[in-house]
Amino acid sequence: MSNEQLEPRAPYAISEPRYSVSPQMVTTALELPGYRVARNLGIVRGIVVRSRSVFVNIGAVVQTLVGGNITAWTNLCEQTRREAFEIMVQHATELGANAIIAARYDATEIASGVTEVLAYGTAVVVEPTQGSGIYDS
Repeated sequence: MSNEQLEPRAPYAISEPRYSVSPQMVTTALELPGYRVARNLGIVRGIVVRSRSVFVNIGAVVQTLVGGNITAWTNLCEQTRREAFEIMVQHATELGANAIIAARYDATEIASGVTEVLAYGTAVVVEPTQGSGIYDS
C-alpha cells in the first residue's frame, strides 16, 4: 500500500496512476483478514492476447516427443498471466484502490494459436480492523 507511481503496463490508456496495489493485497477470497472493505470501486481487469511464435512451437513439438513439461509453453503461459495480473493491478491502482478481492483468471482461444488471458477482480479500498495486529505495537 505505497504511494509510488507505477509504470504503465496496459497497451491502452486508462488514467493517471495514483496509488499502488501491493500484490500481497490481491486475493481470490472475498475478504482480506485483518481488513474491512470501506469502498467497492468495481470490477477491474487486465487483458492480454498472445500468439505462439513458430520458434516456440518448434521447440514445444520437440519436447512433446521426449515427454514431460513443455517449458516453452509453460513460460509463455506464465508470462502472459503475469502481464494480465499487472494490468489488472494497474487498473485498480488507477481507480484509487489499495486491494483487489475475488481475483480470477480466465483464458479463451480466439483463433488457432491465439489466446486471450483475462485477470479480473473487484477493486476495493480496505482499512485495518481494530485489534487486527496490522498497526498494533
